[in-house]
Amino acid sequence: MARIKEWEELTICDNFLFQKVMQNKRLCKRLIQKLLNIKVKKIIYPVAEKSIAIDATSKSVRLDLYVETDDGIILDIEIQTSDGADGWLPKRTRYYQAMIDLDVLGKGKDYIELKKSYVIFICTFDPFDEGRRVYTFSNRCHESDSLELGDETTKLFLNAKGTIGEVDADIANFLDYVDGKTAEGKFTKDVAAEVDRVKQHDETRLEYMTLMMELKQQRREGQEEERRNTAIRMIKAGKLSLEEIAEYLALPLKSVAEIKNSMA
Repeated sequence: MARIKEWEELTICDNFLFQKVMQNKRLCKRLIQKLLNIKVKKIIYPVAEKSIAIDATSKSVRLDLYVETDDGIILDIEIQTSDGADGWLPKRTRYYQAMIDLDVLGKGKDYIELKKSYVIFICTFDPFDEGRRVYTFSNRCHESDSLELGDETTKLFLNAKGTIGEVDADIANFLDYVDGKTAEGKFTKDVAAEVDRVKQHDETRLEYMTLMMELKQQRREGQEEERRNTAIRMIKAGKLSLEEIAEYLALPLKSVAEIKNSMA
């Protein structure tokens, strides 16, 4: 379980700070233009930490940065600091893409109205171990590489550790900054300046501290629930006394007794 960082420790690689920095529409627009080599007149709405749930009973997905451009391109931009288990990261992009499409369709649109979309992961590690700065994936025909499916979905993985492949100079500097190096170039220096500005904002600091307190509480509740479930299994097994279970789980004997009584 990842350690919860103190406010002073946060960098552009932390989701919370990345979200706040990219709420600066000017920087967000410049990042998109540099990443995709397109012109963007304006950002219609950047939404930090957008939640998408298809219905009240379904699992929701939280997106770091959900953006739609003036010409209808939808982008989900995520900071990734862990590659997890084999296949976890690619399947996560698949899940995010599906949720974005279902969110659009949930607003009463026909599938033919699905917009061009990008799921972009900015990784602090090499997700495919080939040393490339950028990995771009779109659906192509296996029998004819030049034939694209035309579903207008693209997945990009940016590798802060990469050295292979040509990228825009500003993106190269930005990836170096993500990798912990000194900010170079006007765009990256502007991002670094925004990081400093956000971190000096007392209300944002309080928001982060409040969220972290809630996360710690959720973790405590999860740990307590896990210990309770373990106690139930141990009591059912009948191999240990209540005193031994209490000592093993670091629970008060009274709590273990109450758990046993609740099982009656």
